[in-house]
Amino acid sequence: MTKNTWHFYVYIFLGLAIGIIIKLFIFDILHIKGKSMEPAIRDNSIVFVNKLAYGLVKPGSRIFFTQWSEPKTGDVVIYLYDNKIVVKRCVATSGTNLDFSSNSEYSMTVGEKTISLTKEQFDSFQNCKTVPEGFILALGDNYESSIDSRTYGFVSVKNIVGRVIGK
Repeated sequence: MTKNTWHFYVYIFLGLAIGIIIKLFIFDILHIKGKSMEPAIRDNSIVFVNKLAYGLVKPGSRIFFTQWSEPKTGDVVIYLYDNKIVVKRCVATSGTNLDFSSNSEYSMTVGEKTISLTKEQFDSFQNCKTVPEGFILALGDNYESSIDSRTYGFVSVKNIVGRVIGK
C-alpha cells in the first residue's frame, strides 16, 4: 500500500467518524411524516434538530450525560414516545397552571391558549392543576389531527432529545 493510498483511507475513516459523532450527539436531520404540526411543519418536511439544545444525551437512550437547559414554552421539541421519535410544541413547562372547563365543551386553558379536549382527556387531566416538576405539556399545532400529551400525558424532560432549529 502506498503512502497516498494509506492517507486516503485515514481521511475516509476520520470523515466517517466525525459524521457519526455529529449525527449521534450534535445535529440531526429528520423527515417528518404526519399533519400534527401543520402549518408550522408540513407533512413530508425535512427538519434540522439541535441535539445539544438541552444537554448531551446518550445515543439511543433517554439518559443525559449532562443537562444544561430545559425546554421553554414555544420550543418545538423532539422526544421519544413508545420507541418512536415525536415532534411537538412545548406549550407548558413545569409549574405552569392549567385551568379546565366543562361548561359548553371540554377544554383546558394554558396561559392564553384554550385547547379542546375529549371527555376521556378531560377526565384524565382535570385533577392536574399544574404541569408536574420535570415534565412538559407537548401538543401538535394541528390539534384536530394530533396524538399528543392530551392522549398520553405529560412528557418527561428526560425523554427530550433535541429542539427543531429549522425546516
